[in-house]
Amino acid sequence: MVECVELLGYLNQLLKPADFNDYCPNGLQVEGCPIVSRLVTGVTASQALIEKAIEFEADAVLVHHGYFWKGESTVVTGMKRQRLRLLLQHDINLLAYHLPLDAHPLYGNNAQLAALLNICVDKERAEKGGGLLWSGILPDAFTAGDFAKYLQEKLAGRPPLHIGDQQRTISTIAWCTGGGQGLIEAACELGVDVFLTGEASEQTTHVARERGIEFFAAGHHATERGGVKALGEHLADVYNIDSQFIDIDNPV
Repeated sequence: MVECVELLGYLNQLLKPADFNDYCPNGLQVEGCPIVSRLVTGVTASQALIEKAIEFEADAVLVHHGYFWKGESTVVTGMKRQRLRLLLQHDINLLAYHLPLDAHPLYGNNAQLAALLNICVDKERAEKGGGLLWSGILPDAFTAGDFAKYLQEKLAGRPPLHIGDQQRTISTIAWCTGGGQGLIEAACELGVDVFLTGEASEQTTHVARERGIEFFAAGHHATERGGVKALGEHLADVYNIDSQFIDIDNPV
């Protein structure tokens, strides 16, 4: 077991949230019991995840997507009230790290997706870009169509959206997990064959076609499962606590 304040200090030292201009608070978002012996990790602090954490008798929930987003109403009613009521009623801490967990060089979402896909990472470029847009070399020379199948296999059967030429041979890639479609033009400037992210916007199609880059959207949730899972496993090793990753399915 570990004191929650010690756990937070370690996470803040590891993930360095002060280095990011994020639009939500990173760290402790809801205070619960002072001692943590059982930890649940998940992508988003949904009611379904909280209910699973209660079943696990967790003292803390660690997520990538917490609460209190920019522009969100501060009124605690409805869905927000129900989520907070469950956390407070069961004395569960809610810890959330957004951009810091995307960018971390080892436990971050980008790093974990690269490991899953066996990509050879250009680490120097990733550091220069602040950790949000990574690039590298694919493990094989795929056609774009074969790469779509590879993504489906690696991401638990979820077929990606592909915009481009299925017959094109590809070898270089840039990626940003989650809602990184706005970085497509920055990816184009890197001169890579492929840009991979979680989601697409209407204009993404036109940028991909006109800039001649293969675009893949493999799911916001699907591309961001790795970071928080790896971080929870690391914390379990460091503090000898029980940690369980719970995947609440999300097709987006």
